Amino acid sequence: MTEDEVLAEFRAADALLEGHFILSSGLHSPVFLQKMLVFQDPQRTERLCRALAEAITARFGQVDLIVSPAVGGIIPGYETARALGCRAVFVEREDGEFRLRRGFEIPAGARVVMVEDIVTTGLSSRECLAAIRHHPGELLGAACIIDRSNGKADVGAPLVSLCKLDVPAYPADALPTELAAIPATKPGSRGLKK
Repeated sequence: MTEDEVLAEFRAADALLEGHFILSSGLHSPVFLQKMLVFQDPQRTERLCRALAEAITARFGQVDLIVSPAVGGIIPGYETARALGCRAVFVEREDGEFRLRRGFEIPAGARVVMVEDIVTTGLSSRECLAAIRHHPGELLGAACIIDRSNGKADVGAPLVSLCKLDVPAYPADALPTELAAIPATKPGSRGLKK
């Protein structure tokens, strides 16, 4: 799947939004990828994650386990694992840190890849990878559907993506005039009240 085909899937789902958005990283951006509008369509999700599974196999070879961060990574992690024919588990925040819960395990010797939906700064990917490293499996690397850092984010492991975008993101105190003139919305899930 080409980068244009990946973006076409997001456009077809009305998931490539323009405006003024506060990202889960706290940065502000004129573009937001509302991936849950993509993931609500099983066929679209299957196409994207099958392509991601092919990219993972090409880079890392056989994979035994996919680990994803909750919430955004659960669906693409599961669907990518299904395409790879392996298991999928996820980490959740407990006392502010990602941990495996629910009886999930990473067996010794398991070949593991972390799958994320979208990488912006790489923070949640780094946190997920740190949790994986507390277990005896062999961490091969990471993968995401869209790398909106255009390869600049350091996730702490080799990263495979279906699409790299160079989308600007700004600290709140350094907004361009045209972006500052638009009311900001925060469409992501991080920071929602429980």
